[in-house]
Amino acid sequence: MGQQAIELRDVCKKRRSKTIGPMNLRLPQGYITALVGQNGAGKSTLLNMLMQLIVPDEGEIRWYEEAYRGVLPLEVRQTIAYVPEMPQPEENFWTPGEAAAFRSHWYPAWDQSYFEELIRKFEVPPNARLGKMSKGERRKFELAAALAAKPRLLLLDEPSSGLDPFAWKTMIDSLHKYMEEHEATVVISTHIVDEVRRLADYIVLMHQGQLLGMAEKDSLFGSWTELWVQIEDEQDLQALAAELPQALELKQEAPGVASLLTQQIYLYEKRIQELGVKVLKSRSLELDEILSLWTRGHRPVLIDQKRGE
Repeated sequence: MGQQAIELRDVCKKRRSKTIGPMNLRLPQGYITALVGQNGAGKSTLLNMLMQLIVPDEGEIRWYEEAYRGVLPLEVRQTIAYVPEMPQPEENFWTPGEAAAFRSHWYPAWDQSYFEELIRKFEVPPNARLGKMSKGERRKFELAAALAAKPRLLLLDEPSSGLDPFAWKTMIDSLHKYMEEHEATVVISTHIVDEVRRLADYIVLMHQGQLLGMAEKDSLFGSWTELWVQIEDEQDLQALAAELPQALELKQEAPGVASLLTQQIYLYEKRIQELGVKVLKSRSLELDEILSLWTRGHRPVLIDQKRGE
């Protein structure tokens, strides 16, 4: 049975205007999971609950398959590193070295040489005060410090915020290398579709405080296809749609040409040929288009949350 890094059981957090949850979720150890969704979907709230910065009003959270009453034991907390979307102001008057010296006391596995290597790689100014740095420079320091703590669980809230394209690529490469060497678990909250495409093993979609589901990223590609077909009239289009389960957005594009969206087209190619319908062209939907359909209730085939057992 594969170990779960995180498990949520009927977790709810009540806000003034809405409730986040209930959420049931199992994140396997050793993989990168991307939390995606619009602003206000509940992604940051979920990360804050995993850090125990806030506690759920209902339900239970398990870390490494253990539930803890009250606060997390220090030895568990020391295996978790967190990069919030907004940095903490307490370190604003420190240089990167001073802040690293303070953090090293809290993390027994702290790797100072690795921290210094990342600071050089990210081109963080070593003598600047953290509060005087640009947003991107501060973000690069936070990422370097989080990785230097050698966490088993790394939580990143909008990690690329403020990064230029060169620093973004360095971040992607550094995270990949860290995962390969340490088999850590990473949870990322992000709006950047390319970040999800490059990093994630799993995608968790949140919408308006609800967890819509979890899917293997690779299984989403090719799950929806847009077809352009040659038809005689609207009746022929409706007949074709009846043969394609979950067909969406049927429309006449031009005289004799129509388009539609459908899932898992490879299962129905033979039937389309039998109907004598000519496919003029097709394309697989991009990841952002698939996620948009998902939020509108047209969800792809989801993985079983018990997978890995």
